[in-house]
Amino acid sequence: MPAADTARSTAPDERPVVLAFLADDESEAALRGGLAEWADAVPVRRGNVRTAVRALEREPTPRLLIVDISNTEDPGVALDQLAAVCAPDVRVLVVGDRADLSFYREITRDLGVEEYIYKPLTRDNVSRLFGPPLAQLLAAGEGAGTATPRGGHIIAVGGVRGGVGATTIAVNLALHLSEATRGHVALLDLHLRGGSTALAFGVRPGAGLRVALEEPQRVDALFLDRVAIPISDRLRLIAAEEPLEAAPAATEEGIDRVLELLRTRFNAIVVDMPIPPGVPERRVLSLARHRILVMGPDVASIRDVGAGRRMVAALAGGSAPMVVLNRAGMRGALGNALVSEGLGGMPDIIIPDLPGQLPKAMNLGRPALHDSTAFRRALAPLAREISGNETGVTAGGLRHLVRLWRRR
Repeated sequence: MPAADTARSTAPDERPVVLAFLADDESEAALRGGLAEWADAVPVRRGNVRTAVRALEREPTPRLLIVDISNTEDPGVALDQLAAVCAPDVRVLVVGDRADLSFYREITRDLGVEEYIYKPLTRDNVSRLFGPPLAQLLAAGEGAGTATPRGGHIIAVGGVRGGVGATTIAVNLALHLSEATRGHVALLDLHLRGGSTALAFGVRPGAGLRVALEEPQRVDALFLDRVAIPISDRLRLIAAEEPLEAAPAATEEGIDRVLELLRTRFNAIVVDMPIPPGVPERRVLSLARHRILVMGPDVASIRDVGAGRRMVAALAGGSAPMVVLNRAGMRGALGNALVSEGLGGMPDIIIPDLPGQLPKAMNLGRPALHDSTAFRRALAPLAREISGNETGVTAGGLRHLVRLWRRR
């Protein structure tokens, strides 16, 4: 938010970590349900942004402020007034009653609000959008405001074994997100040898990704302009095509540097991951907001999903990955009931076998999303889960709003 009078800043040990001002019981119930893990650490007061302004004129500014702007005649003016009584480093999460995308962009880009959700709140939305910044502050301590990189969110996609179609899912998910949300999306292929994301789009990878991953000190601000291949006005591909005899040696520092640059330019970064990941690639799983394991309808995939879940949980603080069953109903393969029995529950997303459509699309260098209505329909729930949008609708009909840009 705009800088406030620094005289109002208080010493770190005087400031509460979080404080919420909500105007109604339903919103408070959703907030507490979505932040159940930290419910005792989130004091909630009844009121809206005007209430917050009056309170924070007299009280120390929390490090994280949740404020309700519903039924406010001019939310922009009210938020400016709030900024004037807050310490300049406050992180602000907003609840409101306006669902239009232009309003979301205005308060997040121009006023510096970190995240916005419109009513009626759901526990899932609160957990997904408000949970990460709160978890960061509580885990890192009051003085840590930059422990976790900020910016576009990362979606890691990997097959539990080769040949299950993870690249197909990653390619078409990235395209679907770019079209449905109209956000800027990057597709990063970490298969430096033998990757096929570029083939799926009928393009040739550029040079430079391997160097960036191996020698991050050589990466400058023009890196993305040199290596990112335009796929559409909203989608860019970052990939490599190293010889099979090459021995790329990515580093954790290289992964961090590439992701840092991508997150400042793109709203979402879909990463086509090698599974099992090497030590540097595990960094992607630890930073990702969504982790997707793709499996096939076979016994080996069922076995490997268990190992994949344990690996992701260890790298992501216990978070469970989403499991996508690809090629469901394939001739000679296990039926969905047997797959579910082996997994101990249904996969999160099921993509049917489309033997005549998907291979043809790959051979033609065309995304299957544009040629197969059945595939688009099957992929839509995954895109909706990732973006929070009712995919395929206009911006004015978005069901949930997601972070579009972050420069701080």
